[in-house]
Amino acid sequence: MIDVSVKRLERRVMLMTRKQKRLAKVVGMVALVFIAAYLLFPINQSIKLGLDLQGGTHVVLEAQPTENNQINNESMRRVTSVISRRVNQMGLTEPVIQRQGDRRIIVELPGIKNPNQAIETIGKTAQLKFKNPAGEVVMTGEYLVDASAKYGTEFNRPVIQFKLNDAGANKFAAITKEYVGQRIAIYLDKDLLTNPQVQNPITGGRGVITGYKSLEEAQKDALLLKAGALPVPVKVIENRTVGPTLGQISIDQSIQAGLIGLTGVAILMIILYRVSGLIATIALGFYGVVVLGTLAGLNATLTLPGIAGIILSIGMAVDANIIIFERIKEELSNGKTVRASIKSGFERAFKTILDSNITTLITAAILAYFGTGTVRGFAITLSIGILTSMFTAIVVTRTIIDLFLDANILKGQHSFGRARR
Repeated sequence: MIDVSVKRLERRVMLMTRKQKRLAKVVGMVALVFIAAYLLFPINQSIKLGLDLQGGTHVVLEAQPTENNQINNESMRRVTSVISRRVNQMGLTEPVIQRQGDRRIIVELPGIKNPNQAIETIGKTAQLKFKNPAGEVVMTGEYLVDASAKYGTEFNRPVIQFKLNDAGANKFAAITKEYVGQRIAIYLDKDLLTNPQVQNPITGGRGVITGYKSLEEAQKDALLLKAGALPVPVKVIENRTVGPTLGQISIDQSIQAGLIGLTGVAILMIILYRVSGLIATIALGFYGVVVLGTLAGLNATLTLPGIAGIILSIGMAVDANIIIFERIKEELSNGKTVRASIKSGFERAFKTILDSNITTLITAAILAYFGTGTVRGFAITLSIGILTSMFTAIVVTRTIIDLFLDANILKGQHSFGRARR
């Protein structure tokens, strides 16, 4: 009698523990959906669009040789690196920067408001020079490690505060010591920025460039100085604006294709798998909200290949559910109970789902590492979709199935479609 009571108590404890775990999963799922929905609101502002969807500027730059510097692979690598730093510091989203041939670089800037100013900033050589009273270059900007624009303490006017490395600090201190009482002119390319008189030797590797009329002008030069100078000048040989009209058409067509695809998949799943197909459809809706919310939370930029990656991962999410349901039907055909079949079906399907998704993730990682621009966008959205689909299939679908099972909605073989023969 005591043994029976103990067993009943153990069962109750196990049942309570199971319900608590399930409740925690449900609360976590609901919280995740609310967070994703919050990040998505408003959806027309939460997800940024790439050049192919919202328009922008397409520029082709060509490196020009000089007497001191010829065009080679190393100089082009440095030019590409400097331009990339300049574009990134401008805060542009999902720019495309890639080499074309031996001396050309393609720069694509989506959604830019002032393309001419951006092109001027990107293509400027930006060589910083310090000249003595005789006009001789006594120091260049190669020692510069940081530059920032702000309002100065004196007269509250825009200035650039710069910082030099240790070698530059020592050299700058020696120069300012030599020319105390004289003027040292600071040039950016051929433009004179300021021509201050040296009052005392400047040590510590820090200095100030004055003479700016606006903070915006100072910020533009600070960006150039911080990103570094181009080793060779570049020339704009092509500059065209990509209009958003084609992008809007593509967005509309993609949304239409996505809705048609989702509706078709949902109908097919319900016809083939009945109640479990309805569960898969609910999980698919969860998947869609979480994926878009993740993209919004990561401040990602969506391109047409990115949309393709999302739609592809939708198919993989459905495929994972199909594998699970087929495994459950096999267990039911072997005479197991519904609850035992569900448990065994998920355990058997897990390895298959994991293996197939891991191989796809490896491919996506390779694309993201070696690809650029829209190719990388495709790989990133595909990876996010795959990870979310695995979570949806393994956790969300299982939790909803358990809830339906407790509510006595899943009663037998017919809840998972036709029996296997």
